[in-house]
Amino acid sequence: MNFDIDIFGTIVTAVFVLFIGYFLVNKVSILKRYNMPEPVIGGLVAAIVTYFLFTQLNITVNFNTDIQRSFMLVFFTSVGLSASLSKLKEGGKTLIMFMFCVITFVILQNVLGISLATALGLDPLIGLITGSVTLTGGHGTASAWGSIFENEYGIQGAVVLGMASATFGLVIGGMMGGPVAKLLIRRYQLAEEIAPTQQRTEAPPANETAPFEYPEKTRLITADDAVKTLGMFALCIFFANFMTDFAKGYWFELPTFVWALGCGVFIRNTLEYVFNIKLFDRCIDVFGNASLALFLSMALMSLQLWLLAGLAGPLLIILIAQTLFLALYLFFVTFKVMGKNYDAAVLCAGQCGVNLGATPTAIANIQAVTNSYGPSHKAFLIIPLTGAFFVDIINALVIQTLINFF
Repeated sequence: MNFDIDIFGTIVTAVFVLFIGYFLVNKVSILKRYNMPEPVIGGLVAAIVTYFLFTQLNITVNFNTDIQRSFMLVFFTSVGLSASLSKLKEGGKTLIMFMFCVITFVILQNVLGISLATALGLDPLIGLITGSVTLTGGHGTASAWGSIFENEYGIQGAVVLGMASATFGLVIGGMMGGPVAKLLIRRYQLAEEIAPTQQRTEAPPANETAPFEYPEKTRLITADDAVKTLGMFALCIFFANFMTDFAKGYWFELPTFVWALGCGVFIRNTLEYVFNIKLFDRCIDVFGNASLALFLSMALMSLQLWLLAGLAGPLLIILIAQTLFLALYLFFVTFKVMGKNYDAAVLCAGQCGVNLGATPTAIANIQAVTNSYGPSHKAFLIIPLTGAFFVDIINALVIQTLINFF
């Protein structure tokens, strides 16, 4: 039996799930100790409930995907509207170094996937599906490329496999970031845990904040500011939907969220540098953080965990190997390349989301860590741009190159 929940029911459920996450993280010491993101924990509880309903009572709960997609577009638009060229320049050398770490891992992720698939007697393209197509690309990339693998390369069940692999990555990426950062911070004594109320009362430095950096900071917003900001969000998403339809089948076809992000970057910097108009960063930040929390809750509570239960042994072996390989890569490459300091540890938590989940997971990871150990301005500058923009372009080029090779 199917139980369909409409838009408002989905929002209510997502808010309830988010509150469950807040409650559990604050009350269960092990979750707090390892900096688990609240939306991830709450979403997993909801996913387990829907899994029980499906397996024991044959009830499938379907949440509204349109509202989930809308919150995703608002989130990526907020990244674009926050991407001032001055902040991009501020990232500078650190951004380039982190991009090097991420791009290198994308290539190695596919090498590992293809090698293991070949060794296990599977089609090498299945190794690509369980590589950067799904783990770095996420559900959207998995769905898009899965159809291509099925129709053009004869990989039966590629879409289902892709969605299951992306689900695995989203779950593990959200659970892995906090413990990895905590282990690095404690091992190298990089920071001390702060008091629970300190992060909330600490004022952000004037003109030195990055998107999503102070999610619990109170911001003064007028109705006029909110209306103007909402108008910019609507314009970006309208443009993104238009370009998605217009570009279909052409060489410049891109996912909708990339168009939304790109439009946000254009509007932000055109207004700022051409017309000398300052944007309402506090509004953008509030909209971005709210949509991030709600989207991540919806994404996790909508997971069909029974897809993971259906993964064949060889495919599960590949995914576990990918997880262990990322952990080793973070410890021995990213952490050292980025300077073996507190910022480097937070960036490692973010990379768990970038290369094994999704950009919202990456940001939730670094928020969870900085809520416990204090701010990391560099991480909040670098992770949104890397995960939401640069890595998708690089990943698409790597996937296409490897497909042409095979």
